[in-house]
Amino acid sequence: QVQLVESGGGLVQPGGSLRLSCAGSGSIFRFNAMGWFRQAPGKQRELVARLSIRGSTNYTDSVKGRFTLSRDNAKNTVWLQMNSLKPEDTAVYYCAAQRPGEYEYAYWGQGTQVTVSS
Repeated sequence: QVQLVESGGGLVQPGGSLRLSCAGSGSIFRFNAMGWFRQAPGKQRELVARLSIRGSTNYTDSVKGRFTLSRDNAKNTVWLQMNSLKPEDTAVYYCAAQRPGEYEYAYWGQGTQVTVSS
């Protein structure tokens, strides 16, 4: 059974930074891609950032230039560095894994709360 465990959320002031981590129970190279999603109260879940198996990254427009994906192959971990945080970044952030040949993300972490507030 695949397990994804997120950590690193918390309360931060506007303009601050957080780094989220997503640790997989096995090699992340089993997956076609790893994604970070977020869901704010009353809003739909959105894909924030995606890291493909080949290392290419994609970001939603609202976080471009502020969020950065990286991975640690040895630790089967993906990181999401979030800088210049804004109140509108407040949400529960989820890590997810996409299996080869599939569009939907099959595996999900439990989520970590990020709150940006003064």
